[in-house]
Amino acid sequence: MTDKRTINAYTPRVAEYLNIPLPPEQLEARQEFADAVCAGGYVLDLGSGPGSDSGFLMRQGLKVRALDATPAFVDHARENGVDAHLGTFDDVTETSVYDGVYASFSLLHAPRADFPRHLKAIHNALKPEGQLFLGMKLGTGEHRDELDRYYTYYTEAEIEGALTQAGFTIDRSVKGMGKGLAGSYDGFILVFAHA
Repeated sequence: MTDKRTINAYTPRVAEYLNIPLPPEQLEARQEFADAVCAGGYVLDLGSGPGSDSGFLMRQGLKVRALDATPAFVDHARENGVDAHLGTFDDVTETSVYDGVYASFSLLHAPRADFPRHLKAIHNALKPEGQLFLGMKLGTGEHRDELDRYYTYYTEAEIEGALTQAGFTIDRSVKGMGKGLAGSYDGFILVFAHA
């Protein structure tokens, strides 16, 4: 994610972001992802924000590398003991390194044309049978929200098709509704898949 306006929208809102309560579906999914990754496994938290999910995954005994494009988020994560790095989705260049990739509502900031390429890079970065968690908002089109963040919306069928095309096997998905940083309530989907 390299959209400067989106990064600028997040920069002054670290504390606000950390105070957003996660819906029950997301809390359960985060735990389910942690349980699905092999004990002591190596996980990439892609678009990690200020590192709260990274911290949770670390407390579950996983080794975590966090990657985010917002310097303020990376700084906060590092201050809290997370191995956080400044970077974009294009910096996922590893091959068969991770036991899991946790992409919670991050890839929705990527342009639609780049989504298949990013999914393929994630697939390549995962070890065989590596776990993917993907959280996305449901909808159609692309637009900016009230905070000037860029979003791309997908239908469930589009997400499943893109994952399959990238080589993933979809295990299951769950849908829900949640309130985000901008204050709107949006439908979302949480997808579990493996390489």
